[in-house]
Amino acid sequence: MYETLRKEYYKNRERYNEIYLQRYNSDMAIHIDVSIHDNSAFFVITKDILFKITNIMSCDKKISKLTSMLPMVALEQYQRKCLIDEIVLTNNIEGVQSTRREIDTVLDELSRKDKRNRFKGLVQKYSMLLSNAKIELKTCQDIRKIYDDLVLEEIKESDITKVPDGVIFRKDSVSVESETGKELHRGVYPEAKIIEDIEKALRFLNDENIDMLLRLSAFHYLFGYIHPFYDGNGRTSRFISAYLMTQCLEPIVSYRLSYKIKERLKEYYKSFSECNDKCNKGDITPFVITFLDIILESINQLADDLKNKLEQLEDCMKNCISVQDAINNNKIADLYYILIQATLFSENGISTKKLKECLEISDATLRKRLYNIKNALIVKKISHEKYYTVDLEKLQQLAQE
Repeated sequence: MYETLRKEYYKNRERYNEIYLQRYNSDMAIHIDVSIHDNSAFFVITKDILFKITNIMSCDKKISKLTSMLPMVALEQYQRKCLIDEIVLTNNIEGVQSTRREIDTVLDELSRKDKRNRFKGLVQKYSMLLSNAKIELKTCQDIRKIYDDLVLEEIKESDITKVPDGVIFRKDSVSVESETGKELHRGVYPEAKIIEDIEKALRFLNDENIDMLLRLSAFHYLFGYIHPFYDGNGRTSRFISAYLMTQCLEPIVSYRLSYKIKERLKEYYKSFSECNDKCNKGDITPFVITFLDIILESINQLADDLKNKLEQLEDCMKNCISVQDAINNNKIADLYYILIQATLFSENGISTKKLKECLEISDATLRKRLYNIKNALIVKKISHEKYYTVDLEKLQQLAQE
């Protein structure tokens, strides 16, 4: 287990500086030209880190294989569900309230350019992650653009005093406080220093001689330490990390980052706090280990979930085939097939519009087919749109009749 230098300081003060120098001068140390308090930032590539990276890449291949086995409707519905979860949870971590239905509605309205919505920028930005869109991350202005697109409008509406007031970032100091008001961390200050440190962190982020998973983990810490904005740092940082994950892993993995951070929030914040401590002398290895562990656990859970859902889909399809044989109607079986996918993989089911597109039929034809399966059909109305799923237990009963 990798002990923090902070713990070594209190446990073994005689050897504390020797241990620090051993780590800092190690052949496996990666140095970053950013100071944590008065010490240069660095991390050590340990055996544990190498093990985690190897396992992440191995599991990513499983994800790729599993997603390739999914029917198109199931994949689209599952991606959308994961996207909604990610946005709700990245907001929730910062104490910003949003509902799944609210985010789902924004997704439906993205194509309507005249439609204003509190979370439109956030949803629009996250929805880009599956499209292989290129996002520049080379300058401070690139960071500010991401921030503006992602959270600026929401922050303007919630608290205008927290809008950036510097040339690019904030011009005043800011601190992160506990629920009791205790200062946990004070961000870099003044703005000239913020700009200098962000530029250095970006140079490190773009160093292709270092593995991307290492770069994104270290950058995530540095962004939190620098804290360039009054508000929205967490959401901006998590989005950047999610985007960087799409550059080295299956894109859908990026939609599970906030989900896992939320589950391990106490450990996540603890690793920040330990690395921020002056006694840790700029060693951010503990945070890199924690962040890689979060990615590894997240990707493993995603693989398990996809595997289980594929098995469920296979079982349900056997029932669907039995129903098809019983009623001798391929068109009804096709309808069941799509509804089963929506039931297993979606947030709310499949909309009338999407169902017609998949089956390439008219309103009237869809109504007739839905009437034929009314005993197993589940209908939910959201806003002005109907969404459909199927009662899987009822489908099994029909298959056995």
